[in-house]
Amino acid sequence: MSASVFGGAHDFFHSTSWDIVRNAAVAFVVVLWVATIYWVHKDARRRIRSAVLVWFVTLLGAVPPFLGPLIYMLFRPPEYLEDVRERELEIRAIEKRLGAGICPVCRAEVDSDFLVCPVCTTRLRQACATCQRPLEPQWQLCPYCETPIVDDGTLSLRPGSRTRR
Repeated sequence: MSASVFGGAHDFFHSTSWDIVRNAAVAFVVVLWVATIYWVHKDARRRIRSAVLVWFVTLLGAVPPFLGPLIYMLFRPPEYLEDVRERELEIRAIEKRLGAGICPVCRAEVDSDFLVCPVCTTRLRQACATCQRPLEPQWQLCPYCETPIVDDGTLSLRPGSRTRR
């Protein structure tokens, strides 16, 4: 009885069906390995600036099959380059929005109610003609006294512009 069981197994492993199953499994493993190499390369390009380092990481992901991508996942940079750039742009935009605290010319700290930078004398804001409070360049009306703003041409927020002494 045991000879017929082993004989059946022997016949199966020497049949064309086994060859097809084995070749399909090997092809699947090779395709999976190539896919992991491609994934490592694609992910590294999105996370690493240096092209040489991207190719080195891709080689690391390829050489020890299936272990390389796991090693890469442990040591890869935590953020995409695009996310880092977007975060830096958001920080710059927030700083610019809050940026009443820095002179655009000399980078000295200034208060939000300063009309002129005390260090380089660059005109930062225009004063309201009625209440003399500082106004932002894009305002059309003084929010303190409701006086319409007339641009007298003396305010220029371009770097290097200075007030008349």
